[in-house]
Amino acid sequence: MTTILKRLGLFVTLAIALAQGQAGAQTPAENAAQNPSSTPAPHEGDFVIHNFRFQSGETLPEVRMHYTTFGAPVKDGGGHTTNAVLILHGTGGTGHQFLRPVFAGVLFGTGQLLDANKYYIILPDNVGHGKSSKPSDGIHARFPQYDYADMVSLQHELVEKGLGVDHLRLVMGTSMGCMHSWMWGEAYPTQMDALMPLACLPVQIAGRNRIWRKMVIDGIRQDPEWKNGDYRTEPRTALDLSADFLVIAGSVPLQMQKELPTRDSADKYLDETIKRITSGLDANDFLYAVSASRDYDPSSKLGDIRVPVMFVNSADDFINPPELGIAEREIKQVKKGKFVLLPISEKTHGHGTHTWAAAWQQYLKELLDQSSPPSQ
Repeated sequence: MTTILKRLGLFVTLAIALAQGQAGAQTPAENAAQNPSSTPAPHEGDFVIHNFRFQSGETLPEVRMHYTTFGAPVKDGGGHTTNAVLILHGTGGTGHQFLRPVFAGVLFGTGQLLDANKYYIILPDNVGHGKSSKPSDGIHARFPQYDYADMVSLQHELVEKGLGVDHLRLVMGTSMGCMHSWMWGEAYPTQMDALMPLACLPVQIAGRNRIWRKMVIDGIRQDPEWKNGDYRTEPRTALDLSADFLVIAGSVPLQMQKELPTRDSADKYLDETIKRITSGLDANDFLYAVSASRDYDPSSKLGDIRVPVMFVNSADDFINPPELGIAEREIKQVKKGKFVLLPISEKTHGHGTHTWAAAWQQYLKELLDQSSPPSQ
């Protein structure tokens, strides 16, 4: 039973990449220790952006962007970076989610597709997440109401001004990071060679996707213990409601039916999972993170994307169900775009398939081959 719970718990953690998933994630040092002879030592740091103005008109005197990197930047004769890879995490997660064996162990090792000896890998913690500036640092609901445009702008500030990278070999992202990838392609069309969005849709969040998010937002705000965001102890009802929706959003029907074939096993899994999720969740941080998607809609500018795009979803994704047909319709606007729908199999893990690199690495290879600059 313990093995089953660990396995299914990973499904939930990877599905939304919640903050509580960090508790089970390895630190950069632990990850590097797995392959000390083949993986460069990670570097963690913070870059501070001063007097940043958010889309809402609010400002902060300092916004801290935390990051983890592997490898070192390589410059061409003109001083432009040639080997940087930006990987963007999902709602509530951090760059550390990509240090798990199912991702880093498949991609970052010697000879693998994103060999950290060859590429300069950049894993940011988005604003509102991880060790970057966020509501739970102290100002609670007085933290600026950031949106995805703010998040992408701050990522760009970190990459260009903080790390000195003026060009990216690849921008890829999972879930929320998938949505950010589309925005990168539109906002900075000449600053990368390729895009790989994993597990999202390039349209306004509506339908069931908006409904469950709105239910979470309203549920947190309506909990009397939330106290307009100025609580001293976490609002229990708000956390439980948030965790309930996350379990459903990250669910994997085929795998869960196999691993939890009885009422008792399902009940035990749910009880332990809710406890784990809520133990690492802050109500304000999660409220802000879910609300940040409110004005996302890259659909009108998809034709502005200039680079090859490999767009991958899985057929068992609750958040982006294939029957909508949206991905197939929208990819037609992307001049060099390809959409891949992974069929349900033992390799897929619902929405969290985005972090199981073995399920889609062949398409990453195809994208890297297709987008390789002539000098490579």
